[in-house]
Amino acid sequence: MVKYMKRVLGFMLFFIAIGMIIMLFITNGFLAIFLIALFLILGYNLFTSC
Repeated sequence: MVKYMKRVLGFMLFFIAIGMIIMLFITNGFLAIFLIALFLILGYNLFTSC
């Protein structure tokens, strides 16, 4: 079980870093906040549907 959690955490941290890199190129604040809210809702739904 611990092995799978390490994998999930590594996967999550990798994509957080990818998201931060993408956010460096988005200068529109409203679009950034919209994307953050969208991905938080999507991630929560995917996480709780397991």
